[in-house]
Amino acid sequence: MATTGDERRTDSDIEIKPVYTADDAPADVELPGEFPFTRGPYQDMYRGRPWTIRQYAGFASAEETNQRFRYLLERGQTGLSVAFDLPTQLGYDSDDPRASGEVGRTGVAIDSIADMKLLFDRIPLDEVSTSMTINAPAALLLLLYELVAEEQGVSGGELRGTVQNDILKEYIARGNYIFPPRPSMRLTTDLFAYTAKHIPKWNPISISGYHIREAGSTAVQELAFTLANGIAYAEAAVEAGLSPDSLGERLSFFFNAHNHFFQEVAKFRAARRLWARIMQERFGVTNPKAQALRFHAQTGGSTLTAQQPENNIVRVAIQALSAVAGGAQSIHTNGYDEALALPSERAARIALRTQQLIAHEAGGTDTADPFGGSYFIEALTDELEAKAWELIEQIDELGGAVAAVEQGFVQGEIEQAAFRWQQEVESGERVIVGVNRFTEGEEEPIELHRLDPAAEQRQLERIARVRAERNAADVERTMEALRDAARGDADLIVPMREALRARATVGEISNALRDEFGTYDAQR
Repeated sequence: MATTGDERRTDSDIEIKPVYTADDAPADVELPGEFPFTRGPYQDMYRGRPWTIRQYAGFASAEETNQRFRYLLERGQTGLSVAFDLPTQLGYDSDDPRASGEVGRTGVAIDSIADMKLLFDRIPLDEVSTSMTINAPAALLLLLYELVAEEQGVSGGELRGTVQNDILKEYIARGNYIFPPRPSMRLTTDLFAYTAKHIPKWNPISISGYHIREAGSTAVQELAFTLANGIAYAEAAVEAGLSPDSLGERLSFFFNAHNHFFQEVAKFRAARRLWARIMQERFGVTNPKAQALRFHAQTGGSTLTAQQPENNIVRVAIQALSAVAGGAQSIHTNGYDEALALPSERAARIALRTQQLIAHEAGGTDTADPFGGSYFIEALTDELEAKAWELIEQIDELGGAVAAVEQGFVQGEIEQAAFRWQQEVESGERVIVGVNRFTEGEEEPIELHRLDPAAEQRQLERIARVRAERNAADVERTMEALRDAARGDADLIVPMREALRARATVGEISNALRDEFGTYDAQR
């Protein structure tokens, strides 16, 4: 929080009063599970079903990540969340020259069905819920997951999970895009239709504010830009002939649990209220399950400090508690050492135990919306809602989220907010414990996770075997069918699935689509 004299303001420029009274809060607050779902999407919230503990993991090879998955599941994790390396996220195979030195560095390398089989070895896919943080090639990774499940004897109707598939936020905040916005939206809505028919329990998108906040946005901007993107996806789905009353049940969101505990609780509540009204008023949705926003939360990676890294354990616990108090459906807690390296096994265990402590010792599952009716929280919820709505209306005036991205409006707003934040930190106006106040001299070293230097070579050998052992004629036949579909307006998902089944790689399919769609250059 920034302070000037005796005045205190959140990063969204909301003034915090010294005392709040009944005059600051609404007289009546609806019950949890009731429109507009401010207090939660379900009547009994965690009393009926606790949030899913979904720790994000992925590094080096499929074998090593599989070991970490099973380690976490054995210690009480209740869902999986897959981190992919940069080449996979950008649609490059591990043996592509552009992937050299990046294979397995920030996530697991997945080139073909051979890798995906190893990633989920000895993990029954009908018993776990899996989230995959992948966007530009999202359809490819979900299809590989479906094909592996098929080999396990698990039907698409039994699969549960989420694929991020949120390409708009890549143009806004993260940069891991491949194609221009319009063909990217086509891939997104094609996957909506495919999952509705073949994987009906799967959430085909996780509309992400997390990375918007990580790029330096305020809480208000995170809310507004995320929901504006949600509007764009819903509009595209309706144009593609999908019902918002049906699709709305499978739309999920992904928010950042940041430092200001009270603002974060209010932000999550405001998000539900805003989305419920958007779905009802803009799309005529009457299905309560399609009106109710459901979200995953991750503690703020950008808030972790390399200085005094053990302080991050406290930061993560406070942030996770805000997600619980705000009614998240699943939560990832970061490792305390992630400002320095991929999380060590020890850091991953502490992060997991943090959620278990909140659930089983701190009363986190005892009651729905524990801050509901708080003068301060209700006032903050109203302020965040009003400010976010103003930004959404600005985006509407620009022609919607896609047009606002193409015009650079959203990116510019985030850059300005990030610059203000950095200025406040450097001036000392915003205190970061251990960084610009309460610093120490010599830092005590901590043990960090080290990647196996031989992992990249093993990955290269595996993709070479895939290419050598597959039927080249089958690959070419299925790839030509995909190119034909891309040249017109036919569905792309089924041809992609058949190419993957023939052992075509993620990079080969992405390159074929690059040839047809072109690539996006944000500098143009």
